[in-house]
Amino acid sequence: MKDEESGNRLGGYLRARRELVSPEQAGLPPGGNRRVPGLRREEVALLAGISPDYYLRLERGRDKNPSTQVLESLARVLRLDDIERTYLLGLAAARPRTPRRKRPEQVPARVHELLAHLQIPAFVEGRAFDVLASNPMAVALSPRLRPGRNRLRSLLLDPEEQAFHQDWTKATADFVAALRASVGDDTDNPRFVELVGELALSSQRFRTLWARHDVRSLDGGTTTVHHPVVGELHLHRDKLPIDDVILVVYYPDRGSDSDEKLRLLAALSLTESAGTAHGRPADDPLPKTP
Repeated sequence: MKDEESGNRLGGYLRARRELVSPEQAGLPPGGNRRVPGLRREEVALLAGISPDYYLRLERGRDKNPSTQVLESLARVLRLDDIERTYLLGLAAARPRTPRRKRPEQVPARVHELLAHLQIPAFVEGRAFDVLASNPMAVALSPRLRPGRNRLRSLLLDPEEQAFHQDWTKATADFVAALRASVGDDTDNPRFVELVGELALSSQRFRTLWARHDVRSLDGGTTTVHHPVVGELHLHRDKLPIDDVILVVYYPDRGSDSDEKLRLLAALSLTESAGTAHGRPADDPLPKTP
C-alpha cells in the first residue's frame, strides 16, 4: 500500500498486475533464475511496444499521463479484462482532485418500508459493505447482516461467517476486489481508510488480496451457503442501486429445495420472534430441525 500512500496508484497497479502474468501466458520462454514473479519490466515494455525507460518512469510515478494507446497496449500485455482495463484508464486520467463533501450514507424512508414488505432476505449496504438496514429474513439467514456490521470484516474475521460460505476463498477474493473498485479514486475517504487499515492489520488474507490490485464488480450472481439450521442453500443475488446506497436481495429458484428451506427458515424465525415476545431470551438459538 506504499504506492497508494505516496499517490503513485498507477505504478502500484502496473507492478502488481505484471507480477501476476507468467512468461508462458505472455508467449515468452520461462527462462531461468527469474528473481521476480511474473514478467520483468523490460518484458512488459517490449510486448507493449514502448521503451524500457518509459515503462520504468510509469511504474515509478515519474510520468502520470500516458496516452490511451500506451495504456491499451499495457492492458493487452497484462491480460486485463474490461473492468480492469477501465480501472487502469481511470488511474491515468488527468482530473483535478477537489475536496469532496463527506455525507453519511442514509437509507431512504421508502426503502425501510420496502424491506419490511419483502419476504426474502434483503438488506441495504454502503460502498464499504457496511450493513445500513436489513429485514428479519436477512438476519435469519445470517446474524452478521444486522445493521452496524461490516460484511467484509465479518467474512475475513468471523469464523461463523467463514463456515457460512461454501467457497470462502472465492468470496474473499471477490469482496476485496469489489472494495478496491468501490474505492476508485476516493482514496482519502475516512471510511475506506479506516476499514482498509483495520483489515490490513488483522487479516493476512486481506493483505495478500489487496496487494494483487484486483478490481471487479460484485453485482448479480449465485452463491451457495451453509445455514446452521436449514443446511445448504443455493441463492441468487441481485444488487439494486437506490440513491447513494445498494439494496441487496437473496432469493432461490421457485419450487426448489432451497425455496422450501427458506420458507422453513422464515417459519422458524417467526416462531423465535413469538417466543421472544412471550419471554424466551432473544439470543436463544433457533430450534434444530429433526
